[in-house]
Amino acid sequence: MEAEASTKERVSSAEAVMLGALAPGVNGATWNTLKMAFLMLGVCLAAMLGLAFSSRDSSLIFHVAFLVLIAATLFVLLCGFLAETGLVSVEHQMQEIGIGNKDAGKSKSN
Repeated sequence: MEAEASTKERVSSAEAVMLGALAPGVNGATWNTLKMAFLMLGVCLAAMLGLAFSSRDSSLIFHVAFLVLIAATLFVLLCGFLAETGLVSVEHQMQEIGIGNKDAGKSKSN
């Protein structure tokens, strides 16, 4: 139990995101980072759409609207994928790659 608590304290958010990129599954820190990236993308695309409407250029409006549609579709598909697969813990990802505490994994199974 103490090894599990020390592993949780030891892994920072940046390390958890890096583990999420290398190991199978998606951990909570990686999902939060993705949501923040999509939020910033949405803000940028909303500003671009506002500028396109103010310029009254129909081809620019359609182009930016298509980019908004692509981003929204990607976000919805990612949410659906995670709803099906679920999130994994950072400790589980560490054990998958082989850098986790092997004693903690053995004590859980016993």
